[in-house]
Amino acid sequence: MSASDPALPGHASAPKRHWRQVIIALVSLPIAAVIWSFALPRIFTPTLDEFRSTTHVAPRAHELARRQLALWNDPAQLDASLAEMRISNAEWDFMGRTFLTLALCNMALHEPERRDEYLTIVDLIIDQTITIERELGQYHYLMPYAHWGDFRNPYGRSLFVDGEIALMLAARQAVESMPKYTDELARRVDKLAAQLDAGPVVSSESYPDECWMFCNAAAIAAIAISDQIDGRDHSGLIGRWLTTIHGALIDDQTGLLVSSFTYDGRPLDGPEGTSIFFVAHMLELIDPAFAADQYARARHELRETALGFGYAREWPASWVGMTDIDSGPIVPGLNLSAGASGMAIIGASAFDDDAYLRELLGTLEFAAFPIDEGGGRRYAASNQVGDAVLLYALVQGPLWDRIKERDITPQGSPR
Repeated sequence: MSASDPALPGHASAPKRHWRQVIIALVSLPIAAVIWSFALPRIFTPTLDEFRSTTHVAPRAHELARRQLALWNDPAQLDASLAEMRISNAEWDFMGRTFLTLALCNMALHEPERRDEYLTIVDLIIDQTITIERELGQYHYLMPYAHWGDFRNPYGRSLFVDGEIALMLAARQAVESMPKYTDELARRVDKLAAQLDAGPVVSSESYPDECWMFCNAAAIAAIAISDQIDGRDHSGLIGRWLTTIHGALIDDQTGLLVSSFTYDGRPLDGPEGTSIFFVAHMLELIDPAFAADQYARARHELRETALGFGYAREWPASWVGMTDIDSGPIVPGLNLSAGASGMAIIGASAFDDDAYLRELLGTLEFAAFPIDEGGGRRYAASNQVGDAVLLYALVQGPLWDRIKERDITPQGSPR
């Protein structure tokens, strides 16, 4: 009998060895999964100082900015990037300009020694944006369904286009006044004020008979900043707007502002993550208490975590809307929205919510696939507008601080 004979003492039979291995595997796999689930967030969740600082531009933000600046300094590369986005959504071309302008204005205040470099690109963005709008019209920056009906406001204008151009101009002038933009900003603000004043609920349309809270909040912020620059006073208008949205445009279930509504004020879509985090940030300029309330409610309704990674839902549990180009695909089971999560980074950064911000950045590093090249950074799962949104989230602060130092108290505010 050989030493390998299974009948010898101390040697398990082949079937016994097989079942022992199966049992060990069945026990080990859950243990390994638990260990890995704890390890993953620690591997991918960065230290906050890598991405975000209130006193300077953090290293990762610098890398994102370097990539964005390289695009705007290379017309061929920029055109290719914008053309690729416009295949999906012409709005992204426009919004990428807005968020990059806001980011660079903040960076100019963070780093005065590089102010001229940053403002040169800001001026290039603004000049090109206005030239395109003048030559090709506002529809160049709108999705095709803008042609499917007529605007109900008497001016036939999109508040989305006028509001974000005004916001870019106002941010630039708040950093350092440029005489060539003085009249253009005043003219844009006059347009905004007229559209809002004419609206039955002190709001106006982005698309025919379709008002978006995102766009109205951006327009109101632009007006408020402009008033601090040129000394005009639209506080009465801003107060009426606040009173109206408090009274007519808040979802009963969550206490959150709805995302879209008709010109007459009938809600179309309930609260959405791709809207409310940005809206809360805009409200900081005119009603800080209401802004903080909306952020806290949005965090409560939309924040989710899985294995230590944080993200945002597009809709609260009490209301589910239709998936659109802004929300992007919703991951089944998790209800994860990439668009809402990107806007949540703005919200968490603006309201100093470091815990949620770290969770969101961990998910970004794990799931968005960062690409570092030439000293710059971009994300494979994103595009130019997504990276511009992220950059703005990581550097925002100085511009709003400068504006909030001058107390903006709207007449008739419900505070």
